[in-house]
Amino acid sequence: MLRYLPFLLVLALWIYAFIDCLNTPEEEVRGLPKVVWVIIILLFGEVLVGPIAWLVAGRRRHAPAGGSTPSEWHRSHRTRWVAPDDNPEFLHSLREEAASPEKVKDESLLKDWEADLRRREEELKKREGEQGGEQA
Repeated sequence: MLRYLPFLLVLALWIYAFIDCLNTPEEEVRGLPKVVWVIIILLFGEVLVGPIAWLVAGRRRHAPAGGSTPSEWHRSHRTRWVAPDDNPEFLHSLREEAASPEKVKDESLLKDWEADLRRREEELKKREGEQGGEQA
């Protein structure tokens, strides 16, 4: 298995350089036309000359905008998580939800169900009391 590793690494670099060359816009290609770079990568891929030449000299590499790397940008623009009870937007959404007509409708429906449940429990107790009185 280990003897195939160099071949697989060369193949992976070859494929990466080929796909990178195909996906690179024409205006970002340096030195030679894009078609010539594709041919160089394909012809000299087995000896790594083509893919390495493409990665080193073929594509224009851009510095990050503003001179900062993505990690620096993320460090300065990190989102801070806030507990729900300290988040004013979340509290506001709860107030809006509590005042919504659906919530009022749900609460009235719940009260009706509770009243119906109490009524049924009382009827059941009366029946049990009557049946207990008849047995004695």
